[in-house]
Amino acid sequence: MSGLTPDTPLPLEIRLLTASRKLEIAFDNGASFSLPAEYLRVYSPSAEVRGHGAGQEVLQVGKHQVGITALEPVGHYALKIVFDDGHDSGLYSWDYLYRLGADHDRNWQDYLDRLARAGASRE
Repeated sequence: MSGLTPDTPLPLEIRLLTASRKLEIAFDNGASFSLPAEYLRVYSPSAEVRGHGAGQEVLQVGKHQVGITALEPVGHYALKIVFDDGHDSGLYSWDYLYRLGADHDRNWQDYLDRLARAGASRE
């Protein structure tokens, strides 16, 4: 969850698609991503999910149907996402949202692998 640097792509447009439970975000470097609410929820940058250090991450389970109820800008550097399961403590910096989009496939497979190892479910 690094802050802004001179190289941080900045969002040009952010759209919440409630029916499909996705956040669409277009950046000023031409990249755009469609990020599912479930993905954003399980990769929340909050201490509740990430822990307070390496190895303290908490595997999020049962988030397949999670939705987003609100988006709240935080200054000029981040977005607070409010999920319908009550989670609202993560601040998603522009850099973090960009990295979530750019690394989606690898991150998602890692999440699915961690669920399988734990014998847990997305449901």
